[in-house]
Amino acid sequence: MEAHAQSPHPMELALEEARKALSRGEVPVGAVLMHDGQVIASAGNEREASCDPTAHAEILCLQRGARKLGRWHLEDCQLYVTLEPCPMCAGALGLARLGHVVYGAPDIQKGCCGSVYDLLYDRKLRTCTSWQGGEMEQACRALLDGFFAMRRQGIRRESSQEADS
Repeated sequence: MEAHAQSPHPMELALEEARKALSRGEVPVGAVLMHDGQVIASAGNEREASCDPTAHAEILCLQRGARKLGRWHLEDCQLYVTLEPCPMCAGALGLARLGHVVYGAPDIQKGCCGSVYDLLYDRKLRTCTSWQGGEMEQACRALLDGFFAMRRQGIRRESSQEADS
């Protein structure tokens, strides 16, 4: 009997995109856009490299996926992202009519899929994107926590060097 290799879970792929972003000095957030069970786009944050405040992983995935499908309506697609979408990204997901979003770690400061606000279920905006949080949360959170811990250490190191001068 022939063994078939199982495809990696989409959140594993999003975590790989987050690791790539980290290696470029970006906040380690990654996203993968799925259509009919296939990855059609993937991205990690690119804000630093592109000097573009909108170059979040989610936005880049939406852009790339829409180009690949030749349409901006993405109601039959699912997005896997390592961090709960911010207001900008949640708004874009709703406007793209994305079918479903799955995120890893909640964002208690800016999250708009339930943590701070639930933009995707705001009836006034008539959005219809469903969401689910907590997918592989520990792995997603560990990557982000490690990044911010290193950043804080760097800031402390720079501050102490300036004080020594």
